[in-house]
Amino acid sequence: MELIQLTPHSEVDPSQPLRAPGDILLHAYLIPSALNPAQLARRSGIPSDHIKAFIADTHPITPKTALRLSLIFDTTAFYWLALQARYDLERAKPEVRAYRHLVD
Repeated sequence: MELIQLTPHSEVDPSQPLRAPGDILLHAYLIPSALNPAQLARRSGIPSDHIKAFIADTHPITPKTALRLSLIFDTTAFYWLALQARYDLERAKPEVRAYRHLVD
């Protein structure tokens, strides 16, 4: 079994456009599978209001949700959590850059 090698300097490919995990869920998984949020809710046990919140980008994908999505879409839970982490980190950068002078 191979593990993903993570280092203190691991990065995501910056050439890939930043997309919200809910946008990826909708356009890469739900639409191609002809599923709507209610159908995914029934199959996964994820409340449909949570699925709608992911798609609307008002709620993050949690580890429990990542596990359930991985079972439905034959992905890994790590995939969903990595999408969420990348999205959260990129959105936080402008705010944190304002404090850069404290470490320079």
